[in-house]
Amino acid sequence: MHILFIPYGKRSEVELLLRDMEAQKHWMKCRKDGKEKVMAIQAQVRQLPAGICEYVCPREDLDAVLTTLRFNFYDDRYTIKGRKILGFDVEKVLKKLLVYESVPEFKTDKKYLWVGEKVGIVPIGIRKDGDIVEPIEGEFFGWEHEGI
Repeated sequence: MHILFIPYGKRSEVELLLRDMEAQKHWMKCRKDGKEKVMAIQAQVRQLPAGICEYVCPREDLDAVLTTLRFNFYDDRYTIKGRKILGFDVEKVLKKLLVYESVPEFKTDKKYLWVGEKVGIVPIGIRKDGDIVEPIEGEFFGWEHEGI
């Protein structure tokens, strides 16, 4: 699962939030022959053009990440919906460039302990990953999981 957003605020505070996000460990579910296992993976933060960040994590943790980044509480002044630049709808242009979907409804019962109270977030959207079969030899070789 890829979560796209634009962080803004004091540079040191934004960097602290991104470091906390990157240090987060997640449990990714793997399936094989009707059995389930979990694999520990580290999250990824990717920098995209125009100040956009992309957080990569398993789909099971989507609700907690969106809640922690306050995707449900954002100021309408800092959103891309309805914005136009040179006559182009910013949201439509970004959707074509970044290939993402709108944020679905999500539960707000879980949250991570990232230091980001002083950082504003402009929510953009999410991108879903398909499933793959683990190609690398090891404990999870041949197990099916999200292809992040």
